[in-house]
Amino acid sequence: MKRFTQLLLALVVATLSISVSAHAQVGAGRLKIFFVDVEGGQATLFVTPSGQSLLIDTGWHGNNGRDADRIVAAAKKAGISKIDYVLITHFHEDHVGGVPQLVARIPVGTFIDHGTNRELDKGITEQGYALYQQLLATGKYKHVIAKPGDILPIAGLHATVISSDGDLIQTNLPGGGQANPYCQASEPRPADQTENSRSLGIQITFGDLKLLDLGDLTWDKEMQLQCPANRLGKVDVYIVSHHGWNQSSSPALVDAIGARVAIMDNGETKGGSAAPLELIAKAPGLETLWQLHYSKEGGPTRNTAAAYIANPQGTDAANYLELIGSKDGSFDILNSRTGDVRHYGTR
Repeated sequence: MKRFTQLLLALVVATLSISVSAHAQVGAGRLKIFFVDVEGGQATLFVTPSGQSLLIDTGWHGNNGRDADRIVAAAKKAGISKIDYVLITHFHEDHVGGVPQLVARIPVGTFIDHGTNRELDKGITEQGYALYQQLLATGKYKHVIAKPGDILPIAGLHATVISSDGDLIQTNLPGGGQANPYCQASEPRPADQTENSRSLGIQITFGDLKLLDLGDLTWDKEMQLQCPANRLGKVDVYIVSHHGWNQSSSPALVDAIGARVAIMDNGETKGGSAAPLELIAKAPGLETLWQLHYSKEGGPTRNTAAAYIANPQGTDAANYLELIGSKDGSFDILNSRTGDVRHYGTR
Protein backbone atom coordinates (compact mmCIF):
# COMPACT_ATOMS: atom_id res chain seq x y z
CA MET A 1 0.00 0.00 0.00
CA LYS A 2 2.86 2.38 0.86
CA ARG A 3 4.52 1.64 -2.48
CA PHE A 4 1.23 2.24 -4.30
CA THR A 5 0.75 5.59 -2.50
CA GLN A 6 4.26 6.69 -3.49
CA LEU A 7 3.64 5.78 -7.12
CA LEU A 8 0.29 7.57 -7.12
CA LEU A 9 1.88 10.70 -5.60
CA ALA A 10 4.65 10.62 -8.20
CA LEU A 11 2.08 10.32 -10.98
CA VAL A 12 0.11 13.31 -9.66
CA VAL A 13 3.27 15.44 -9.38
CA ALA A 14 4.30 14.48 -12.92
CA THR A 15 0.85 15.30 -14.27
CA LEU A 16 0.85 18.69 -12.55
CA SER A 17 4.33 19.42 -13.90
CA ILE A 18 3.21 18.63 -17.44
CA SER A 19 0.13 20.84 -17.01
CA VAL A 20 2.17 23.76 -15.68
CA SER A 21 4.72 23.33 -18.46
CA ALA A 22 1.97 23.22 -21.11
CA HIS A 23 0.33 26.31 -19.64
CA ALA A 24 3.65 28.18 -19.68
CA GLN A 25 4.19 27.25 -23.32
CA VAL A 26 0.82 28.77 -24.30
CA GLY A 27 2.27 32.24 -23.69
CA ALA A 28 5.83 31.43 -24.70
CA GLY A 29 7.19 33.60 -27.48
CA ARG A 30 4.16 35.89 -27.49
CA LEU A 31 3.73 39.60 -26.89
CA LYS A 32 1.37 40.61 -24.09
CA ILE A 33 -0.42 43.97 -24.10
CA PHE A 34 -2.60 45.11 -21.23
CA PHE A 35 -5.09 47.91 -21.86
CA VAL A 36 -5.49 49.13 -18.29
CA ASP A 37 -8.71 50.89 -17.32
CA VAL A 38 -7.71 54.34 -16.05
CA GLU A 39 -11.17 55.82 -16.54
CA GLY A 40 -10.70 57.68 -19.82
CA GLY A 41 -6.95 58.25 -19.63
CA GLN A 42 -4.35 55.95 -21.10
CA ALA A 43 -2.09 53.25 -19.67
CA THR A 44 -1.07 50.51 -22.09
CA LEU A 45 1.53 47.97 -20.94
CA PHE A 46 3.57 45.96 -23.47
CA VAL A 47 5.59 42.97 -22.26
CA THR A 48 7.82 41.10 -24.71
CA PRO A 49 8.53 37.35 -24.55
CA SER A 50 11.87 38.12 -22.88
CA GLY A 51 10.20 40.26 -20.22
CA GLN A 52 11.19 43.68 -21.56
CA SER A 53 8.41 46.17 -20.85
CA LEU A 54 7.02 49.41 -22.25
CA LEU A 55 4.24 51.40 -20.61
CA ILE A 56 2.53 54.05 -22.73
CA ASP A 57 1.20 56.74 -20.36
CA THR A 58 0.32 56.51 -16.70
CA GLY A 59 -3.28 57.64 -16.26
CA TRP A 60 -4.44 60.32 -13.84
CA HIS A 61 -2.96 61.79 -10.67
CA GLY A 62 -4.79 61.42 -7.37
CA ASN A 63 -7.67 59.05 -6.65
CA ASN A 64 -5.54 57.46 -3.89
CA GLY A 65 -3.17 56.04 -6.49
CA ARG A 66 -5.96 54.17 -8.28
CA ASP A 67 -4.35 54.22 -11.72
CA ALA A 68 -0.85 53.37 -10.50
CA ASP A 69 -2.30 50.46 -8.54
CA ARG A 70 -4.08 49.17 -11.65
CA ILE A 71 -0.89 49.42 -13.71
CA VAL A 72 1.10 47.55 -11.05
CA ALA A 73 -1.61 44.87 -10.96
CA ALA A 74 -1.23 44.43 -14.73
CA ALA A 75 2.55 44.21 -14.37
CA LYS A 76 2.11 41.48 -11.76
CA LYS A 77 -0.20 39.54 -14.11
CA ALA A 78 2.49 39.84 -16.79
CA GLY A 79 5.11 38.47 -14.39
CA ILE A 80 7.32 41.56 -14.23
CA SER A 81 8.53 43.52 -11.20
CA LYS A 82 9.81 46.65 -12.97
CA ILE A 83 8.94 48.73 -16.03
CA ASP A 84 11.87 49.26 -18.38
CA TYR A 85 10.42 52.14 -20.42
CA VAL A 86 7.60 54.59 -19.76
CA LEU A 87 6.58 56.57 -22.83
CA ILE A 88 4.65 59.78 -22.13
CA THR A 89 2.71 60.71 -25.26
CA HIS A 90 2.06 64.28 -24.05
CA PHE A 91 1.66 66.26 -20.87
CA HIS A 92 -2.07 66.28 -20.24
CA GLU A 93 -3.12 65.07 -16.80
CA ASP A 94 -4.73 61.83 -17.98
CA HIS A 95 -1.43 60.74 -19.55
CA VAL A 96 1.40 62.06 -17.35
CA GLY A 97 -0.50 62.63 -14.12
CA GLY A 98 0.08 59.20 -12.64
CA VAL A 99 3.89 59.27 -12.91
CA PRO A 100 4.73 60.23 -9.27
CA GLN A 101 2.41 57.57 -7.86
CA LEU A 102 3.66 54.95 -10.32
CA VAL A 103 7.36 55.31 -9.43
CA ALA A 104 6.45 55.07 -5.75
CA ARG A 105 5.06 51.58 -6.41
CA ILE A 106 7.29 49.97 -9.03
CA PRO A 107 10.83 50.60 -10.34
CA VAL A 108 11.09 52.42 -13.69
CA GLY A 109 14.18 52.52 -15.89
CA THR A 110 13.74 55.11 -18.66
CA PHE A 111 11.24 57.83 -19.52
CA ILE A 112 10.58 58.75 -23.16
CA ASP A 113 8.72 61.92 -24.20
CA HIS A 114 8.50 64.61 -26.89
CA GLY A 115 10.52 67.25 -25.02
CA THR A 116 9.06 70.47 -23.63
CA ASN A 117 5.47 71.15 -22.62
CA ARG A 118 3.90 73.51 -25.19
CA GLU A 119 0.59 74.18 -23.45
CA LEU A 120 1.10 77.14 -21.14
CA ASP A 121 -2.29 77.14 -19.50
CA LYS A 122 -1.07 78.24 -16.06
CA GLY A 123 -3.11 75.35 -14.75
CA ILE A 124 -3.24 71.60 -14.49
CA THR A 125 -1.12 70.79 -17.57
CA GLU A 126 1.77 72.93 -16.35
CA GLN A 127 1.43 71.48 -12.85
CA GLY A 128 1.60 67.91 -14.10
CA TYR A 129 4.59 68.74 -16.30
CA ALA A 130 6.38 70.41 -13.37
CA LEU A 131 5.96 67.31 -11.18
CA TYR A 132 7.29 65.16 -14.01
CA GLN A 133 10.31 67.45 -14.47
CA GLN A 134 11.04 67.34 -10.75
CA LEU A 135 11.15 63.57 -10.99
CA LEU A 136 13.56 63.64 -13.94
CA ALA A 137 15.74 66.17 -12.13
CA THR A 138 16.50 63.62 -9.39
CA GLY A 139 18.77 61.81 -11.85
CA LYS A 140 17.31 58.44 -10.89
CA TYR A 141 15.93 57.79 -14.36
CA LYS A 142 17.25 57.77 -17.89
CA HIS A 143 15.48 60.23 -20.19
CA VAL A 144 15.02 60.05 -23.97
CA ILE A 145 13.50 62.78 -26.15
CA ALA A 146 12.18 61.01 -29.24
CA LYS A 147 12.01 62.43 -32.76
CA PRO A 148 10.04 61.22 -35.80
CA GLY A 149 11.88 58.37 -37.48
CA ASP A 150 13.67 57.23 -34.32
CA ILE A 151 13.61 53.55 -33.43
CA LEU A 152 13.05 53.13 -29.70
CA PRO A 153 15.58 50.86 -27.92
CA ILE A 154 13.07 48.25 -26.76
CA ALA A 155 14.36 44.71 -27.17
CA GLY A 156 11.89 42.38 -28.84
CA LEU A 157 9.85 45.11 -30.54
CA HIS A 158 10.41 47.42 -33.49
CA ALA A 159 8.94 50.72 -32.36
CA THR A 160 9.13 53.57 -34.88
CA VAL A 161 8.35 57.13 -33.82
CA ILE A 162 5.67 58.57 -36.10
CA SER A 163 4.97 61.93 -34.46
CA SER A 164 6.62 64.05 -31.78
CA ASP A 165 6.32 67.67 -30.64
CA GLY A 166 4.22 68.57 -33.69
CA ASP A 167 6.63 67.02 -36.21
CA LEU A 168 5.77 63.99 -38.35
CA ILE A 169 7.75 61.21 -39.98
CA GLN A 170 8.61 62.17 -43.57
CA THR A 171 9.33 58.74 -45.00
CA ASN A 172 6.93 55.93 -45.84
CA LEU A 173 6.87 52.94 -43.53
CA PRO A 174 7.08 49.46 -45.10
CA GLY A 175 3.83 48.89 -46.95
CA GLY A 176 3.03 52.61 -47.09
CA GLY A 177 3.27 55.28 -49.76
CA GLN A 178 0.12 54.64 -51.78
CA ALA A 179 -2.26 57.46 -52.74
CA ASN A 180 -4.85 57.90 -49.99
CA PRO A 181 -8.39 58.07 -51.43
CA TYR A 182 -9.87 58.85 -48.00
CA CYS A 183 -8.34 62.31 -47.79
CA GLN A 184 -11.29 63.74 -49.73
CA ALA A 185 -13.69 62.55 -47.04
CA SER A 186 -11.72 64.38 -44.32
CA GLU A 187 -12.55 68.07 -44.13
CA PRO A 188 -9.67 70.42 -43.24
CA ARG A 189 -9.64 71.58 -39.62
CA PRO A 190 -7.78 74.41 -37.86
CA ALA A 191 -4.41 73.64 -36.35
CA ASP A 192 -4.73 72.38 -32.79
CA GLN A 193 -2.87 74.55 -30.26
CA THR A 194 -2.82 72.13 -27.33
CA GLU A 195 -0.45 69.39 -26.21
CA ASN A 196 -2.61 66.90 -28.11
CA SER A 197 -1.07 67.87 -31.45
CA ARG A 198 2.39 67.37 -29.91
CA SER A 199 1.67 63.73 -29.09
CA LEU A 200 4.48 61.22 -29.32
CA GLY A 201 3.02 58.50 -31.51
CA ILE A 202 4.56 55.17 -32.47
CA GLN A 203 3.99 52.18 -34.70
CA ILE A 204 5.03 48.88 -33.13
CA THR A 205 5.78 45.74 -35.09
CA PHE A 206 6.24 42.31 -33.56
CA GLY A 207 7.09 40.05 -36.46
CA ASP A 208 4.14 40.41 -38.83
CA LEU A 209 1.90 42.03 -36.20
CA LYS A 210 1.52 45.82 -36.50
CA LEU A 211 0.00 48.17 -33.92
CA LEU A 212 -0.49 51.93 -34.12
CA ASP A 213 -0.69 54.26 -31.10
CA LEU A 214 -0.62 58.00 -31.85
CA GLY A 215 -1.63 59.19 -28.39
CA ASP A 216 -4.05 62.11 -28.71
CA LEU A 217 -2.76 63.24 -32.11
CA THR A 218 -5.37 65.55 -33.63
CA TRP A 219 -7.30 65.54 -36.90
CA ASP A 220 -5.15 68.28 -38.48
CA LYS A 221 -1.96 66.33 -37.84
CA GLU A 222 -3.52 63.11 -39.12
CA MET A 223 -4.24 64.91 -42.40
CA GLN A 224 -0.66 66.15 -42.67
CA LEU A 225 0.62 62.64 -41.97
CA GLN A 226 -1.69 60.74 -44.30
CA CYS A 227 -2.40 63.06 -47.23
CA PRO A 228 -1.98 62.85 -50.14
CA ALA A 229 -0.23 59.50 -49.52
CA ASN A 230 -0.81 56.95 -46.79
CA ARG A 231 2.64 56.87 -45.19
CA LEU A 232 1.68 54.25 -42.63
CA GLY A 233 0.20 51.54 -44.85
CA LYS A 234 -1.98 48.88 -43.19
CA VAL A 235 -1.93 47.90 -39.53
CA ASP A 236 -3.54 45.09 -37.57
CA VAL A 237 -4.46 46.97 -34.39
CA TYR A 238 -5.43 50.63 -34.09
CA ILE A 239 -5.25 51.94 -30.54
CA VAL A 240 -7.88 54.59 -31.08
CA SER A 241 -6.47 58.10 -30.87
CA HIS A 242 -7.65 60.50 -28.19
CA HIS A 243 -9.89 57.94 -26.43
CA GLY A 244 -12.30 58.10 -29.36
CA TRP A 245 -13.01 61.82 -29.07
CA ASN A 246 -14.10 63.62 -32.24
CA GLN A 247 -10.99 65.83 -32.33
CA SER A 248 -9.18 62.82 -33.85
CA SER A 249 -9.82 59.70 -35.97
CA SER A 250 -10.29 61.23 -39.42
CA PRO A 251 -11.22 59.03 -42.41
CA ALA A 252 -7.77 59.87 -43.80
CA LEU A 253 -6.29 57.87 -40.94
CA VAL A 254 -8.91 55.37 -39.82
CA ASP A 255 -10.06 54.19 -43.25
CA ALA A 256 -6.60 54.19 -44.79
CA ILE A 257 -4.86 52.00 -42.21
CA GLY A 258 -7.40 49.18 -42.60
CA ALA A 259 -7.05 47.90 -39.04
CA ARG A 260 -8.56 44.51 -38.24
CA VAL A 261 -9.18 45.55 -34.65
CA ALA A 262 -9.63 48.94 -32.96
CA ILE A 263 -9.19 49.26 -29.19
CA MET A 264 -10.62 52.39 -27.54
CA ASP A 265 -9.40 53.41 -24.07
CA ASN A 266 -12.41 55.57 -23.32
CA GLY A 267 -14.33 56.24 -20.13
CA GLU A 268 -18.09 56.24 -19.79
CA THR A 269 -18.26 60.04 -20.13
CA LYS A 270 -14.78 60.75 -21.58
CA GLY A 271 -14.09 59.86 -25.18
CA GLY A 272 -16.27 57.51 -27.17
CA SER A 273 -17.80 60.33 -29.22
CA ALA A 274 -20.62 59.44 -31.58
CA ALA A 275 -18.85 60.31 -34.85
CA PRO A 276 -15.66 58.26 -34.24
CA LEU A 277 -17.71 55.30 -33.02
CA GLU A 278 -19.70 55.35 -36.26
CA LEU A 279 -16.64 55.87 -38.46
CA ILE A 280 -14.55 53.14 -36.84
CA ALA A 281 -17.40 50.62 -36.91
CA LYS A 282 -17.65 51.04 -40.70
CA ALA A 283 -13.91 51.22 -41.42
CA PRO A 284 -12.66 49.00 -44.25
CA GLY A 285 -11.34 45.69 -42.98
CA LEU A 286 -12.45 46.16 -39.37
CA GLU A 287 -13.48 42.93 -37.66
CA THR A 288 -14.04 44.21 -34.11
CA LEU A 289 -14.14 47.43 -32.13
CA TRP A 290 -13.22 46.85 -28.48
CA GLN A 291 -13.92 49.46 -25.77
CA LEU A 292 -12.69 49.79 -22.21
CA HIS A 293 -16.02 51.37 -21.27
CA TYR A 294 -19.53 51.71 -22.55
CA SER A 295 -19.84 55.25 -23.94
CA LYS A 296 -22.77 57.24 -22.61
CA GLU A 297 -22.63 59.51 -25.67
CA GLY A 298 -22.54 56.51 -27.99
CA GLY A 299 -25.74 55.13 -26.52
CA PRO A 300 -27.33 51.81 -27.45
CA THR A 301 -26.92 52.23 -31.23
CA ARG A 302 -23.25 53.27 -31.50
CA ASN A 303 -21.39 51.29 -28.85
CA THR A 304 -19.84 48.03 -29.89
CA ALA A 305 -21.47 44.75 -28.85
CA ALA A 306 -21.52 44.11 -25.09
CA ALA A 307 -19.11 41.17 -25.44
CA TYR A 308 -16.41 43.60 -26.57
CA ILE A 309 -16.82 46.13 -23.74
CA ALA A 310 -14.69 45.65 -20.62
CA ASN A 311 -16.76 47.88 -18.32
CA PRO A 312 -20.53 48.18 -18.90
CA GLN A 313 -22.51 51.31 -18.17
CA GLY A 314 -22.29 52.53 -14.59
CA THR A 315 -19.44 50.23 -13.52
CA ASP A 316 -15.94 51.05 -12.28
CA ALA A 317 -14.63 47.54 -11.79
CA ALA A 318 -11.15 48.06 -13.31
CA ASN A 319 -11.82 45.45 -15.98
CA TYR A 320 -9.09 45.41 -18.62
CA LEU A 321 -8.47 44.07 -22.11
CA GLU A 322 -5.44 41.92 -22.90
CA LEU A 323 -3.99 41.28 -26.34
CA ILE A 324 -1.65 38.32 -26.78
CA GLY A 325 0.18 38.48 -30.10
CA SER A 326 2.31 36.11 -32.16
CA LYS A 327 5.00 36.96 -34.68
CA ASP A 328 3.01 35.34 -37.49
CA GLY A 329 0.50 38.21 -37.13
CA SER A 330 -2.20 36.24 -35.29
CA PHE A 331 -3.43 37.38 -31.89
CA ASP A 332 -6.01 36.84 -29.19
CA ILE A 333 -7.93 39.41 -27.14
CA LEU A 334 -9.22 38.65 -23.65
CA ASN A 335 -12.05 40.56 -22.00
CA SER A 336 -11.25 40.28 -18.28
CA ARG A 337 -14.88 40.98 -17.37
CA THR A 338 -16.22 37.91 -19.12
CA GLY A 339 -13.11 35.75 -19.37
CA ASP A 340 -13.89 35.22 -23.05
CA VAL A 341 -11.14 35.24 -25.67
CA ARG A 342 -11.50 36.04 -29.36
CA HIS A 343 -8.90 34.71 -31.77
CA TYR A 344 -7.71 36.55 -34.90
CA GLY A 345 -5.74 34.45 -37.36
CA THR A 346 -3.04 35.57 -39.73
CA ARG A 347 -4.06 37.89 -42.57
